[in-house]
Amino acid sequence: MEHKKVVIIGSGPAGYTAALYTARANLGPVMIEGGFIPGNQSVLPGGQLMITTDVENFPGFPEGIMGPDLMAKFRAQAERFGTEIIHGFVTNVDMSKRPFAIEVEGKPAYTADSLIVATGAVAKLLEIPGERELMGYGVSACATCDGAFFRDKKVVVMGGGDTAMEEASFLTRFARQVTIVHRRDQLRASKVMADRALKNPKIDFIWNATVIEALGKKPEKFGDHGGLTGVKIKDTKTGEERVVECDGFFVAIGHKPTTALFEGKLDLDETGYIKVKAGSSYTSVEGVFACGDVQDKVYRQAITAAGSGCMAALDCERWLEAQEG
Repeated sequence: MEHKKVVIIGSGPAGYTAALYTARANLGPVMIEGGFIPGNQSVLPGGQLMITTDVENFPGFPEGIMGPDLMAKFRAQAERFGTEIIHGFVTNVDMSKRPFAIEVEGKPAYTADSLIVATGAVAKLLEIPGERELMGYGVSACATCDGAFFRDKKVVVMGGGDTAMEEASFLTRFARQVTIVHRRDQLRASKVMADRALKNPKIDFIWNATVIEALGKKPEKFGDHGGLTGVKIKDTKTGEERVVECDGFFVAIGHKPTTALFEGKLDLDETGYIKVKAGSSYTSVEGVFACGDVQDKVYRQAITAAGSGCMAALDCERWLEAQEG
C-alpha cells in the first residue's frame, strides 16, 4: 500500500479546497473523489453542484457559472498544486490505529497519517419518474440555490416537515404561488414553522397526496430552464390521480449525510452527521478531520463548504506538525 501524509475522501467544494490548501503546504494529498458508497449512498465526484445548472451566489462570478464548470475550476486549481485525484469509492477505512488504512473498491490502497472526510450529503429524493431526468430543469432539492430562477412562477413543494416549510417560505420571495403537497392531513413541522407557512397568503396546500411523477422534457440546450411542465399527484386515501401544472418542483423531504462508511468509527449525531469539535474540523478520532455538508446540516452552501475545507486543511497541517515535533 502507498503511504500518504493526507488522504481526502470525497470531493466537492469542501474536498477540493482542503486539497488545495494541503497541496500548497507540501503535504502531497491524494483525493479519492467518489463514486458509490455501500448503503445506497452515492457520492457524486464534484458534489451536489454537479447537478446544479446556474450558480449565481458563489463570490467571484458576477455573471454566474454552471455548477459543473465551477467544480472543474476547483479541480484544476487543486491539481495545479499537486493534488493526486483518484476516481473510485472508498469501501473501508481502518481508524483503529495509525497510520490509517484505506481500501478503494475493495482493495487495500493507501495508508495515511491523517484523513479529511468530505463525503457530503445528498438530498433525499422521491425516486419517481422524471425526477432525476429533470433535476436542474425545473426540479430542485434546494430552494436557496434555485429559488431565484422561479420569479413570478408557480412552484410545488413536496414535504410536510421543517425542511419543506422553510423551503416553501423562502420560495414565496420569488414565486407567484407555492403549493405544498403533503401525504397526510397534518404537518410534521414544528408549530412555529407550520404556522408561518399556513398564514402565508402565497402558500396553499394539497393534503393527503403525494407526487408520483415529474412531467416534462429535458431541454436540449444545457442550462435552459422550463423543462418541467407539471407534476402528477396521487390521493393517498382514494388513489385518484391528477396533474398539477407548475414551473418548478422542489423535493423537500430532508438530506442524508453520506456517512455509512463511518458508522461505529466516528461519533455521529442522531441524524448521521459527523460531530466536530466546536470551531474546528476535529472529529472524535485524532488525525481525522471533517468538512463540508457531511458535518453541516445548517448552512449547506458551496461557500460554507469551501470555508470548512480550508479549516480542515489548516487543522490537519497543524496537527501533523505537532506529531512531528
